[in-house]
Amino acid sequence: MQRFLMRRFFLMIITLFAVSMIIFVMARVSGDPRNLLLDEMATDEQWELLGKELGLDKPYYQQYAIFMGGVLQGDFGVSLQQDRPVMEIISERVVPTLQLGGAAFLLALIVGIPLGVLSAVKRGSILDQVGRAVALIGQAAPSFWLGIMFIFIFAVGLDLVPPSGRYEWNSFILPTITLAWGGFLAGSLRLMRSAMLDTLDSEYVKLARAKGLSTRSIIWKHAFRNALIPPLTLAGVSMPAILTGSITTELVFAWPGMGQLAVQALFAADYPLIQGLTIMFTLGYVFVALLVDVLYAYIDPRIRYT
Repeated sequence: MQRFLMRRFFLMIITLFAVSMIIFVMARVSGDPRNLLLDEMATDEQWELLGKELGLDKPYYQQYAIFMGGVLQGDFGVSLQQDRPVMEIISERVVPTLQLGGAAFLLALIVGIPLGVLSAVKRGSILDQVGRAVALIGQAAPSFWLGIMFIFIFAVGLDLVPPSGRYEWNSFILPTITLAWGGFLAGSLRLMRSAMLDTLDSEYVKLARAKGLSTRSIIWKHAFRNALIPPLTLAGVSMPAILTGSITTELVFAWPGMGQLAVQALFAADYPLIQGLTIMFTLGYVFVALLVDVLYAYIDPRIRYT
């Protein structure tokens, strides 16, 4: 396990380094930020002076070296649009994103996994039909459509919750359900149902039944643990996306999170902010991927890392 963790940590460093190079190049080829910061009346002297202040007068390899030197110290530079340190801006958006993403992931976990198990155990029943319908709608309907429908019905029509923003506790309800339903909930429900059906038809489960074990023990002690690998893999992909905040969900509900900030930075060609956000997103993905690989070994004893 120790060798595996060291190898994965080394791959994380390579991944972050590659991502930093890609976003640096893509940010430069997308356009010159001086076109947005200066108007048509700006002189050539002002153009050159601003280029020196932003470091655009230096060769690309020097710009990248300066950028990486700051990243290693936790400094992503100053936002071109807001004229503030990038880390200060990101830190203001982290809490709303973690609140929304954490609530959505917890809701998807509490509803999706048990409903998938019950749907498999009660195969062909009304409960199974309801579970399959929930999964189908969640995977087929776009998140922005779900959000708009929720706003139209529960905020505008019934006036039960705020339509947007981050105010009281009830303002979390609609974006949390939208983000969870269109994300991990639907996929985990379907995967859990399929994995449970395969596990319940396996030979060792039939043997457990022949030995007279209770149905509850067979389902939750034997079948559930072995069927948890596919949903866990999906969680490794879905969790970072949920925790960093779905862009469409944050835009629909005007949620002040990192997803909305990324869109604003992209339209403003804010190089430092785009680079900082992308590296933070990548760091979240590779960390969760490592966490999922470690959990594999604890959930399934057949998996061993060397």
